Amino acid sequence: MGRKLFGTDGVRGTANAWPMTAETALRLGAAAGRFFRNDGTNGHRVVIGKDTRLSGYMFENALTAGLTSTGMNVLLLGPVPTPAVGLLTTSMRADVGIMISASHNPHRDNGIKFFGPDGYKLSDEAEAAIEALMDEGAEPVPADGIGRAKRIDDGRFRYAERLKGTFPKGRDLRGLKVVIDCAHGAAYRVAPEILWELGATVVPVGTAPNGFNINEGCGSTAPRAAAETVVAHGADLGICLDGDADRVILIDETGEVADGDQLMALLAARWAEEDRLRGGTLVATVMSNLGLERFLAARGLRLERTKVGDRYVVEAMRQGGWNLGGEQSGHIVMTDYATTGDGLLAALQVLAAMTETGLPASRLLHQFETVPQMLRNVRYAPGRQPLAAPAVAAAIAGAEARLNGHGRLLIRKSGTEPLIRVMAEAEDEALLAAVLEEIVAAVEQAA
Repeated sequence: MGRKLFGTDGVRGTANAWPMTAETALRLGAAAGRFFRNDGTNGHRVVIGKDTRLSGYMFENALTAGLTSTGMNVLLLGPVPTPAVGLLTTSMRADVGIMISASHNPHRDNGIKFFGPDGYKLSDEAEAAIEALMDEGAEPVPADGIGRAKRIDDGRFRYAERLKGTFPKGRDLRGLKVVIDCAHGAAYRVAPEILWELGATVVPVGTAPNGFNINEGCGSTAPRAAAETVVAHGADLGICLDGDADRVILIDETGEVADGDQLMALLAARWAEEDRLRGGTLVATVMSNLGLERFLAARGLRLERTKVGDRYVVEAMRQGGWNLGGEQSGHIVMTDYATTGDGLLAALQVLAAMTETGLPASRLLHQFETVPQMLRNVRYAPGRQPLAAPAVAAAIAGAEARLNGHGRLLIRKSGTEPLIRVMAEAEDEALLAAVLEEIVAAVEQAA
């Protein structure tokens, strides 16, 4: 059974264009209701969260209509981070959790992703089954069985208490100044509140959403504004979240940016020293830098690589019994605390390390020297298949021959946008640039 609607992280696209239409959301809600409706032990309960995009209202209402038509009772959380939906799905004993967000994408996009009753994202098989039910059509319940919808006003406070509980007992953030960039997204209220309640002096950035400015020149994909704010205010750390706050990019006190690889290296080394890193293994994707792999190997630790996508990282972690994983882009998954990536949770681990060691962020967030890496994105037209073009295959083969085992290539389609992502790594930066340009030129021609 295949998937056509779902990508690597739920259903995603431009709002009011297929597949992200109100009609699709209505049908998706009805199909999900059929799939998750059980014997009623959970009260046929669904929790729905969203970020701050204007289109979130439309999809929230359409999903609610579809779900209630199948007898599901909907609990509406309003704007909350994606990890809050994973948490509240389990704590509220729901059958399913739904997050309406396109993560780091611009406001015109939106997405719908599902969490099972265990708080983890759905498997490919479950998503394919929901698609099959959409094709079969709606199966409404009798009039007296229609579900109810209810607003839950304290969802973000429940999430905040959970996150504060992960910070070391007896410690706080007094004396630390922290810049928090919320990307005008889902964490615009809860993230500054958590940091302030833990004692930090908080400098907020990106906390005035208007429905259109999410991820616009701010957040994890555009950390320059936060970096400038860190330096201007003499802050100890900058935290850049994305629109749904499941990923983070950090900035040290000098304004230098640290990606997810450096953060994972810090956590893996600390957890290994504390005998907390299960199996001596960190799980990351094929995008993670070769320098991270060398850093771990030097400490007798192992890097397990997966396909790109935090869901695949989590699946590998669950299968292997490992408790730390993530992506270079800033998804950090710590299954001791959460079922999905959580940007603020990861940042709190770094702040805990700062308070425990007394070391500045610049020391903690530069764990290894990266192998030079370049990434280019090439947008392609609808219906085109650039990677199937013979010229692209020839360019890739030629680049691999030139690298001759002294570098690494990764060319793939994005699972969330019509992009071909071309990544190359090599110690020789001139060679790196040359092979990347050859492949990009061939892809652009085919696209």
